[in-house]
Amino acid sequence: MLSSEDVMRRRASFLQRIHIDGPLLIILLTLAAGSLFVLYSASGKNWDLLLKQATSFGIGLVSMFVIAQLEPRFMARWVPLAYLAGVLLLVVVDVMGHNAMGATRWINIPGVIRFQPSEFMKIIMPATIAWYLSKRTLPPHLKHVAISLVLIGVPFMLIVRQPDLGTALLILASGAFVLFMGGLRWRWILSVLAAAVPVAVAMWFFVMHDYQKQRVLTFLDPESDPLGTGWNIIQSKAAIGSGGVFGKGWLLGTQSHLDFLPESHTDFIIAVLGEEFGLVGICLLLIVYLLLIGRGLVITAQAQTLFGKLLAGSLTMTFFVYVFVNIGMVSGLLPVVGVPLPFISYGGTSLVTLLSAFGVLMSIHTHRKWIAQV
Repeated sequence: MLSSEDVMRRRASFLQRIHIDGPLLIILLTLAAGSLFVLYSASGKNWDLLLKQATSFGIGLVSMFVIAQLEPRFMARWVPLAYLAGVLLLVVVDVMGHNAMGATRWINIPGVIRFQPSEFMKIIMPATIAWYLSKRTLPPHLKHVAISLVLIGVPFMLIVRQPDLGTALLILASGAFVLFMGGLRWRWILSVLAAAVPVAVAMWFFVMHDYQKQRVLTFLDPESDPLGTGWNIIQSKAAIGSGGVFGKGWLLGTQSHLDFLPESHTDFIIAVLGEEFGLVGICLLLIVYLLLIGRGLVITAQAQTLFGKLLAGSLTMTFFVYVFVNIGMVSGLLPVVGVPLPFISYGGTSLVTLLSAFGVLMSIHTHRKWIAQV
């Protein structure tokens, strides 16, 4: 008879052989189950939407498993080509992309697939900067910082043109995290912070569209237009507040089911969660997110290569930013920027990209005994 310790050791050894991190997988499957549970209510019991989300989860898990089999040094070798392909796809979107709801963010192949190339840059961007800096002396010299900023700036501007300022800023942050982890000098960081005000002013006058400006004004005073631009955030806060501590119960939310809450199955889905499961439900979700981020930081600390450490840390911290921005905008602490809640909001391309990113983390963690320094 095998002892419980022997059984656990054999299971761990099996997962290690197939390059899957057990704790990470359990957390991701927990989020997947919770997502489908909440989405069923948020979508108005729409089985078609639920099936599409479940299919996306399946595709994402397969993608995660495949990517986890690739050694980090193999991925690093193909990063420059992936960056060029990603930029090319963004150019295609700019020239002949599919327009929906006033934005051109998708490539649509009728009858085959419709996808959002900017989502792929959420992995490609930090991987590119990690690849570039891992071949240089750290902390990076000014020349290398400048080249890194150019690499970040090209896709950033292409995504801003779509327009999708929220995703553009998140991709900018993913590249900036790599620079920060690479030992960026504090005087340069302080210089960037000092330049933030004039840059923000310039973006207000020359980059931001009218609807984006209105979002900022609505954030500052949502009551100024309660039936117009302030409607979303007012209804969102009403839904979260009405849930109280324990919520109204699954499928019993009024704000979403009576169509007061817009985009209830995408950007504002946490308001549905708050209304139906209350403070307890939101806290449980935050605990799961913290466990996921904590595991990512453990993998970062244990990474044996500079490329792996920079990439794992950036992906983990970028995931934290996604969660922080979505919850901040839904609760009225940040302007609405159209960022979905990771793993919970409906969205195929976003879901596959997120799971692929965690496949990269699994690869970095499970290959650490055999890889050489990149």
